Amino acid sequence: MSLHSYTRVWFHLVWATLERRPLLSKAAAVKLSGHLQEYAESKGIYLKINFVSSDHVHALIDLPGNLCIDDAVKLLKGESSHWVNEQNLVPGKLGWQRGYGAFSVSQSGVSAVCAYIADQERHHAKASFEDELRALVTKYELVWRDEEENR
Repeated sequence: MSLHSYTRVWFHLVWATLERRPLLSKAAAVKLSGHLQEYAESKGIYLKINFVSSDHVHALIDLPGNLCIDDAVKLLKGESSHWVNEQNLVPGKLGWQRGYGAFSVSQSGVSAVCAYIADQERHHAKASFEDELRALVTKYELVWRDEEENR
């Protein structure tokens, strides 16, 4: 009998730039996407797919058993903003908005979420980030809070 721990806990993560400013150019977004992949791996976080836009990030991760979701998000957000600023990828400074979305994904839903994240560019031609986040919050039966309520 094996006494090892086995975990598979998928989360669709979403976070935005401070004040949702569109700071990341396409070239900077591509670089940040690659860096997030490498950094996640170095921390034992399996990042299956991510998409970085000018003002927000989507990532599908398998949360390792030794991390809680808040710690994983802090690692990804904190290090990535530090790296962007260190590399001078944006004019001024990049900061991430407080908070994030973390939505559970079943194993059977992984392919659909991957397709959704991969199709972000086309998706945002039709819907704003706020509309998209509001739809996710509603889908997961959470209560939407306006930014003013968080201050």
